[in-house]
Amino acid sequence: MPKPLGNAITCKLPTNWETPQPESGWRRKPELAASLAVCKESTREHATSFFFASFPLPAEKKSAAYAIYAFCRWVDDVIDETPPDQQPDLATLQAELDSILAGESKLPFAPAFAEVTRQYAVPISFYVDLMEGCCWDRKPVEFVDFAELELYCYHVASVVGLIMSRIFGLKELAGVPRAIEMGIAMQLTNILRDVAEDFTRNRIYLPREELAEFGLNRDFLSTPNAADPRWRKFTRFQIDRARDYYCSGEIGLPYLDADGSRFCVRLMSRVYGGILGAIERKQSDVFSGRCYVPTRRKLVIAMGAAAAALH
Repeated sequence: MPKPLGNAITCKLPTNWETPQPESGWRRKPELAASLAVCKESTREHATSFFFASFPLPAEKKSAAYAIYAFCRWVDDVIDETPPDQQPDLATLQAELDSILAGESKLPFAPAFAEVTRQYAVPISFYVDLMEGCCWDRKPVEFVDFAELELYCYHVASVVGLIMSRIFGLKELAGVPRAIEMGIAMQLTNILRDVAEDFTRNRIYLPREELAEFGLNRDFLSTPNAADPRWRKFTRFQIDRARDYYCSGEIGLPYLDADGSRFCVRLMSRVYGGILGAIERKQSDVFSGRCYVPTRRKLVIAMGAAAAALH
């Protein structure tokens, strides 16, 4: 059954959804060639799982997805890789977005991104929500409860799913909550995988109330012990919840185009979900090294996803 979304997310749901009708051959415009190449390379280098999962997409949808990724990557990097006293605030990011969409930005990905935004009629509010979420990382992060975490996941991941849904041909408003849930699932996976790295950046995305329920706290995260039964029970709870979100999100696949878009999202769901399996195989040890899905395993997952698509 689909999971109920929190009130803070529900109030953000769009009230209408029209399927975009991009111009045929838009990606072949000569003035976009260099920018599209930059976007593709950025995706290949930094988003290996998504780049792998994008192979079934038609060429134009691949190009569009890579352009969106390049923008998302820029927003993330401009927060994470800028000294704290120089990090842009939301108003500064919005001003840069306006410049990008007006064709005035010198950022390499900008021409492709602006064209994709126009071709697929992406609501600007989605980008603003994303930038707002990323700006939360400008200061130390610590969430009290899951409601706060879920809203954060919406801002930094679900809105990306909504943007991609414009490209993947989402046809009905009923599919919007499913896209949001898929984004939450992926972000919950990221958070569990990156607990140690995030802690070094003074970011604790795991809700304080949930840690306390399992007898854990900030002190445990400062000197973690993956073999601690409390931590293993905690990660079991987190993994099960993330998988519930993946299952609920996949209910929305039939709302997407059958041109490879459904398969791409299914594959992303299974590959990212595979990270949870990697955490299980390491017995909840997310502290000694990053848990990931190796290429051989991705190929096995792809074959399984293809088989599932036939039923």
